[in-house]
Amino acid sequence: MVADLRIDLNADLGEAFGVWSMGDDAAMLAQVSSANIACGFHAGDPQSMRTTAGNAASAGVAIGAHVAYRDLAGFGRRFVDAHPDELSADVYYQLCALDGMARAAGEQVRYVKPHGALYHACHDHRPHAAAVVEAMTLFAEATGRRLPLLLAPGALAHDLAAERGFATPKEVFADRGYNPDGTLVSRRAPGAVITDVPIVVEAMQRFVEEGTIIAIDGTVIPMEAESICLHGDTPGAVAMAESVRAALAGTGANIVSFA
Repeated sequence: MVADLRIDLNADLGEAFGVWSMGDDAAMLAQVSSANIACGFHAGDPQSMRTTAGNAASAGVAIGAHVAYRDLAGFGRRFVDAHPDELSADVYYQLCALDGMARAAGEQVRYVKPHGALYHACHDHRPHAAAVVEAMTLFAEATGRRLPLLLAPGALAHDLAAERGFATPKEVFADRGYNPDGTLVSRRAPGAVITDVPIVVEAMQRFVEEGTIIAIDGTVIPMEAESICLHGDTPGAVAMAESVRAALAGTGANIVSFA
């Protein structure tokens, strides 16, 4: 048993667009403690943003802005060589838009999590990592709220954010494969996405109890994180989320948002 451990479960939600839908947001909201809501640049639209923010607020789930490159066609998974000023404005726009929707539901955006290619750029692309932090700084100056920045351990954007006084919570991915160096396996490569629920559950139990994950080659990687990410678009996502939550509760962990 893990005594008094607090762990967050987050999922990417609100990724519908017009008549096109993805995942079962309502079912996922019953399992997670934080919702990364698409802000219209990689997925989502004003209606989905308002609906998902409202449902998250009703469920008592923390609302996070899942900001991205302007890339609807590529689902935000393609690097966009935007000028840092343009990217900063885009991220600030997304933050403000989702916060407005959240406020209409009696809540507010509680944290920021970049999506897809922007998430990876925040790890080692200094101009774009700085642009994201600049957007968060603008938001803090406008609202008086300094939002946490959720990323993988070792992200350059975390260092830049910490220098400006932002909290820098870290996450581990339940349903993604890891390389021996602790980076995620490319979605173009075998083993990138894990859909076998028992394997995912075993990995997350090991993470909670031992603070390690196993890379695709068997390397044991130390991992420090406050949050576990479960993708809402992974096949069998709801069953996986239910199983992971039940398993973690069985270890004595308390499921609660870091935000």
